[in-house]
Amino acid sequence: MCFCCFIQMDDIDAMFSDLLGEMDLLTQSLGEETPPPASLPSSNQEVNFSIGFTDLNESLNELEDNDLDALMADLVADLNATEEKLAAEIQGLKEPSLPASDLTPASSATSPLPPPQSTKPSKVTKPCEEIEAQMKADKIKLALEKLKEAKVKKLVVKVLMNDGSSKTLMVDERQTVREVLDNLFEKTHCDCNVDWSLCETNPELQLERAFEDHENLVEPLLAWTRDSENKVLFKERQEKYEVFKNPQNFYLWKKDKKALKDIKDKDKELLIQENFCGTSIIVPDLEGVLYLKEDGKKSWKQRLFQLRASGIYYVPKGKTKSSRDLVCFVQFDNVNVYYGQDFRSKYKAPTDFCFVLKHPQIQKESQYIKYLCCDDARAMNLWVTGIRIAKYGVSLYDNFKTAEKKAAVSAVWTNRSTPSSSNASTPSPTIKGRTHRFLQT
Repeated sequence: MCFCCFIQMDDIDAMFSDLLGEMDLLTQSLGEETPPPASLPSSNQEVNFSIGFTDLNESLNELEDNDLDALMADLVADLNATEEKLAAEIQGLKEPSLPASDLTPASSATSPLPPPQSTKPSKVTKPCEEIEAQMKADKIKLALEKLKEAKVKKLVVKVLMNDGSSKTLMVDERQTVREVLDNLFEKTHCDCNVDWSLCETNPELQLERAFEDHENLVEPLLAWTRDSENKVLFKERQEKYEVFKNPQNFYLWKKDKKALKDIKDKDKELLIQENFCGTSIIVPDLEGVLYLKEDGKKSWKQRLFQLRASGIYYVPKGKTKSSRDLVCFVQFDNVNVYYGQDFRSKYKAPTDFCFVLKHPQIQKESQYIKYLCCDDARAMNLWVTGIRIAKYGVSLYDNFKTAEKKAAVSAVWTNRSTPSSSNASTPSPTIKGRTHRFLQT
């Protein structure tokens, strides 16, 4: 596990001040005709970017010296490379190559000059004014591109292991969870199986969910509040892609358990092809009685719910299960699904098998959070997986195929590099620790 905290970005941004200052001087020197680049965020805007951040000194003190040195070295190297590239491109613009017609061969230096044929200026050579104007436009474009790159939000993530060691990552807003997982695989040397996940937990709401591999990691982390105690976990979750390992448990769930267990691999593949590889995704036909927590109360009432591609619906009391009588309970467009933790104690839930639907921006108790409770773990996993299929569609299958390829490549390299007489492989590490994040723009 790892704990993520936000901090003010003033000191981190100071490392980029020289580069940004040179860009400002460059754009100011281009004349009054030059459109000014977009202004950097003011101190008030910085507060918006840093919502949920804790004190800088406290977080820096918690970083070990070797991690901080390595991080600073990476940042300085990136900064130097950017400055060198910028200087080289500007120097190239200042020294335009002369046209071939303007170059005089050395062998003809002593020959008499031909008589002038015309007093008109050459059409091949551009006037100096046009060259300067082009250089000015190129400089403006280059400066704006560098400013845009510098504004990309980045988080410095430190993960502490069970043995007390730590790993430090830098994640920017363009990186997906899959890319971050691959980075962690390289640093931890774990087995890269498809069950590895990045998860978030919310201790205040007692919720947990696994990030989907196609999500951008920075976006949900920025939704955390200033005083958040949320955590990020790097761990294995068998239910992550269980639907692609045993699709019969989700699409044929009404059948006898023994029959589901004896299904052949080719039949499993057919189920996947039918439900995920057609013109549209087919959502499991789920329905059943669930317990619904009443708003603002610790009481639960039973309702008959049905899963559809657009959301969850329920049958009102005294009505039939026909489509015209169904009432929409929640749609999936703007909500995520979470597993509840110890709801029996917190909310007096009938069982321990609860899940929640809420908007990712909601970080504290709210009337807009939907609480549901199932009779057993199997029913809970059926509903949570069904909701993920309805919400993410073919992206889930694409994520699984990518993870499967990564695991296969990792297994090949492991077999090649491991002698046949080697000892039994060590188990994959479980990551646990705190994560420190520095927002940069």
